[in-house]
Amino acid sequence: MNMKIKDHPQDYLQRLEKVLKSIDRHKLASLIEKIASFSKTDKTIFIAGNGGSASTASHMACDLGKTVLIDSLGDKTYRLRVVSLTDNIPLMTALANDYGYEYIFSEQLKSFGRKGDMLIVLTGSGNSPNIIQAVLTAKSLGIQTYGLLGFKGGKVKDILDDMLLIDSDNYGLVEDAHLIIDHLITDWFRNQNLNNGN
Repeated sequence: MNMKIKDHPQDYLQRLEKVLKSIDRHKLASLIEKIASFSKTDKTIFIAGNGGSASTASHMACDLGKTVLIDSLGDKTYRLRVVSLTDNIPLMTALANDYGYEYIFSEQLKSFGRKGDMLIVLTGSGNSPNIIQAVLTAKSLGIQTYGLLGFKGGKVKDILDDMLLIDSDNYGLVEDAHLIIDHLITDWFRNQNLNNGN
């Protein structure tokens, strides 16, 4: 498609708007409820992704771990234990070097995960071996699994406990939607903490 530069911003934003309108609102509310159930417990939410989704995993862990607390310390109504499996670069590279890239998340879960925890995976294709291995390992440990997916969901779609599918085969749009979902979830928790005066 030979599109003029001046026409591209409008085209991309229209495609993004269409993707966002197609997101299942019931699934979004259900995901917030799942995450909220971890508040003030000793259970951990783990998040993982590759490439741009690795960045979103780190961003989401930061938002759910700190941004929900607003601007002051204290005993917040909603305080979450959240860990991004993408953030320990030395450990990830050691695991990849010694065992294989497909084990960079699953081996961390074996060390840190406990029954009753939750794993959220972010993936466009749903076919990354390390994401699939992480989900299989999580399930073997009694960790519930959730996917923020794109395209058709890939191989991981059928082994997850639950998922939300972004109806697009464009990586940029899928990753945009995943980050917006992160901010939407964060906004709910921030509002709850504000409204409870903590």
